[in-house]
Amino acid sequence: MATAGKDLSAYDKNELPDASKMRIGIVVSEWNDNITENLFIGARDTLLDCGVAQGSIIRVNVPGSFELIYGCRKVQESTYSIPGKREKQALDAVIAIGSVIRGETAHFDFVCQGVTAGIKDLNLNKTRIPVIFCVLTDDTHAQSVARSGGIHGNKGSEAAIAAIKMAALKNL
Repeated sequence: MATAGKDLSAYDKNELPDASKMRIGIVVSEWNDNITENLFIGARDTLLDCGVAQGSIIRVNVPGSFELIYGCRKVQESTYSIPGKREKQALDAVIAIGSVIRGETAHFDFVCQGVTAGIKDLNLNKTRIPVIFCVLTDDTHAQSVARSGGIHGNKGSEAAIAAIKMAALKNL
């Protein structure tokens, strides 16, 4: 497994861009919610730790991983109220959180390929708001647990760091 020997939750705040003014959307799949909720918690807690305000984290739920594409697109296209202000603005980045665990049919392959291509396409669209891929595609439930707060740390935390870095890159 690619995560063997790595702590997905490890980061150094001193090496990150200032995130205090960033607004981050998180689109969370409800399928395999015991996994996706842990990923969300990892992402949210990391964003908060890095200075993103609680009110600047926007969460949207979708039924499954395949629906992440549409959910992320809607979040990219939307504007949100700024805490304490009247105006609205777009988000700086979006994190797509999902979990697909291999079963007995080819459904796993179709969902994984579709979601991967869809998130890639969103990163090429005109909104210029980066979408971070935080979709676990594991062979077993145990692998998903290990990467969502288990022995390998939390992929949600890793996605939050990527969102901060990409949001800063977007503004170059």
